[in-house]
Amino acid sequence: MTGVRHALILADGSVGPLAAIDEAWPVWSDGIDWVVAADGGARHASAIGRRLDLWVGDGDSLGEDGIADLVAAGIAVRRLAVDKDETDTELALLAAVDAGATRLTILGALGGARMDHGLANVWLLAHPRLAGRDVRLVDVAARIRLIRPGRSDLTGRVGDLVSLLPFGGDAGGVTTAGLRYPLRDEPLRLGPSRGLSNVRDAGEASVALQTGRILVVETPATLPG
Repeated sequence: MTGVRHALILADGSVGPLAAIDEAWPVWSDGIDWVVAADGGARHASAIGRRLDLWVGDGDSLGEDGIADLVAAGIAVRRLAVDKDETDTELALLAAVDAGATRLTILGALGGARMDHGLANVWLLAHPRLAGRDVRLVDVAARIRLIRPGRSDLTGRVGDLVSLLPFGGDAGGVTTAGLRYPLRDEPLRLGPSRGLSNVRDAGEASVALQTGRILVVETPATLPG
């Protein structure tokens, strides 16, 4: 299949109530036209009112009965070996890329029982095949993306927290607009926490960098402290 624009990937971590996600990130689901689940992430589909187009996994989370239910429902199933170099979530992402998606939203990538899986999902944002695509991890408590040199919009609600964290090394020539604590052609060093907990003071905010990469982690101001 080709021609997919906005793919939703359902990973096997916790997702939270759909209403809470909609409140935190009002436009997160705009234009979704293809849905793929990574193994146990298939359980989230009905809770958020989506039908799967593809299931990818080794079945260790969903189980044989769950896979049989997908087949009976006419959902495409791509069964994988348990012993492999990639996670089910990575392969689901790549399936969306192969389908032509230029925007990818991942639910269930954070907040699960395995911290190593959560970190690995954040690291997937640096996957070479995702370069040039709009890829975001979405959770009730956070929205995360990776930006590269150039100017990136930070559009969102005034008052929300915006953390800028250098990824894989120092980020150089960082300049922000619309954030309470401005950076003006400055570095963000790997290790120090200087970029943490900035605040969006304007709906149309932005960040530009000359070198390196930055994780943009947004947190709703309405999140309980």
